[in-house]
Amino acid sequence: MIVAIDGPAGSGKGTITKNVERKLGFLNLDTGATYRCVALETLRNNLRLDQETEIIKIAKNIKIEIDNKRDKDIIYLNGEDVSTKIREKEVTAIVSQVSSIISVREEMVKVQRNLAKGKNVIVEGRDIGTVVFPNADLKIYLDASEEIRAQRRYKENQEKGIDMTYEEVLENVRMRDYNDMHKKVGALKKAEDAIIIDSTNLTIEEVTDKVIEEIEKLKTDYNSF
Repeated sequence: MIVAIDGPAGSGKGTITKNVERKLGFLNLDTGATYRCVALETLRNNLRLDQETEIIKIAKNIKIEIDNKRDKDIIYLNGEDVSTKIREKEVTAIVSQVSSIISVREEMVKVQRNLAKGKNVIVEGRDIGTVVFPNADLKIYLDASEEIRAQRRYKENQEKGIDMTYEEVLENVRMRDYNDMHKKVGALKKAEDAIIIDSTNLTIEEVTDKVIEEIEKLKTDYNSF
C-alpha cells in the first residue's frame, strides 16, 4: 500500500508521516534523501552545478536503499551508510539546485517508485500524489491556515533560539506558499482524488488518528474483495 501526503510547509505532514511509520510499521520514504544522495555524489566528484550532464549521469547510476528495520531509517548510497553525511551543510547548500534539474528529478522518481515496490509506504512532499505516485492507494492533502502554520514555525524557532518575530515568520510562510505553488518543477498541487484534512484546529494526535482511520478503511475495502 502506498500512502501519499502532500501539503504546504508547516501543515504537519512530516510529523504525521513519522507517527504513522511508528504506529503502523510503514516505510517512511524520504524522497528528499534521494536528492541529497545525488548532491553528495556531486560534491564527491568535485562537479560544478552547471555540469548538469555529469550530475544526471550520477542520478542514473547510483544505488539508493532505505532500511527502516531499526529505530531510525538508514540511507545507503552504493552500499555505504550516508544517513549523517547527506544532512551535512555542504549537501544542504546545493541540494535545491541539484533537485531542480529536470532529468535528475525524473531519475529520482524512478528510484522512489522502485523503493516502494511491494512495501507498505507512506510518503510526504509537495507533488507526491500528482507526480511521484499518481496511482497511490491513498492520497491525503494536509492543510492548515497560514496563521496556524506560522504559529507552529514561530514556536519551533523559539525552541531553537532563532530570533524572528511572528510577523516575519508569517510573511515567510506566505512567500514559501507562493514559491512552492509556482515552482517549474515539483510544484505544490492537490491531487483531484485526495482526501483533504485541515489540521488548523486539530492536535497532532487527532490528525494522526484521522490518517490511520483512512488507511484502516482502505484495508477493510481491500479485504472485502
